[in-house]
Amino acid sequence: MKTFYANEQKQHDPKMFLSSGAAQPNPEKPERVERLLAGARAAGCEIVRPRDHGVKPIAAIHTPEYIEFLQNIFLRWQRIEGASEEVIPNIHPLARTDRYPASAVGQAGYHMADTACPISADTWGSACWSAWSAVEAAEVVLAGERSAYALCRPPGHHAFADVAGGFCFLNNSAIAAQHLLRSSKRVAILDVDLHHGNGTQGIFYARNDVLTVSLHADPVRFYPFYWGNADERGEGPGLGYNFNLPLPRKTSDVGFLDALDVANRRIEAYGPDALVVALGLDAFEGDPFGGLSVSTPGFARIAEAISGLGLPTVIVQEGGYLCDALSANLTSFLTGFVH
Repeated sequence: MKTFYANEQKQHDPKMFLSSGAAQPNPEKPERVERLLAGARAAGCEIVRPRDHGVKPIAAIHTPEYIEFLQNIFLRWQRIEGASEEVIPNIHPLARTDRYPASAVGQAGYHMADTACPISADTWGSACWSAWSAVEAAEVVLAGERSAYALCRPPGHHAFADVAGGFCFLNNSAIAAQHLLRSSKRVAILDVDLHHGNGTQGIFYARNDVLTVSLHADPVRFYPFYWGNADERGEGPGLGYNFNLPLPRKTSDVGFLDALDVANRRIEAYGPDALVVALGLDAFEGDPFGGLSVSTPGFARIAEAISGLGLPTVIVQEGGYLCDALSANLTSFLTGFVH
């Protein structure tokens, strides 16, 4: 399996985020890349640099207003006397229909959902190469490859069409799905990250050409809190095309695989031409976020179950944070998918 990755993805290096009101080191660190590359190589993957695909595949998902914000906000922020080293919001609108402000501070609050996605001079470039890795993986699947892995860092599934959040700036899984639609009439996204893919859900919530399915820790007391419940089914033309399977905290292999069987049946009922897997390795029992309890061998079983759908598949990296087993977890998944 080919793995797509560009070294520029390491340049984004966020320093902090707030957790329960306390400043903590940001866990979405460049070192994740080295662990994931090691895992991909151990699975026998060929590491390939993606091409620069420009703004078009990004603009197919994200609003021009938001793209311009991401491109320019760091420079604008530096002109503010006493501003923080990174762009971090401190005020937010109550609704998307509230007035759009002219100030950098106001726009940061409008386009950034939380403090987990600080923006530095290198963020836009890293996010673009992350998205282009997903586009390149979609390209080879469109060209006939059975599967491809996009080592996307920073991740993407918490990013809405015009909002960053949860370490995410550009929604790589959504961008890959939209790219697949160039020759596929129907695409499904299966998100197996610890956290609900709220940005992905939001992007496709009123659409019926992309089915969104997410297995995740129950958000009643877990990030992203406000999205990911079982009764969120889509709206308008998308009603019935969004499917959430919230899981009790500490769900282990058996419970996760049982839910995955339900998810796979929904995907089969949709009859997609291609699949995007939003791969979160943070469902691991030893991940720092500690929400679910999937084992290292469990990731191979998850991959085998998904592979059994028999669909051309783009695997897009989402979460999975620094722990001793991060590399092995990716190797387990990719090996299980191929075999």
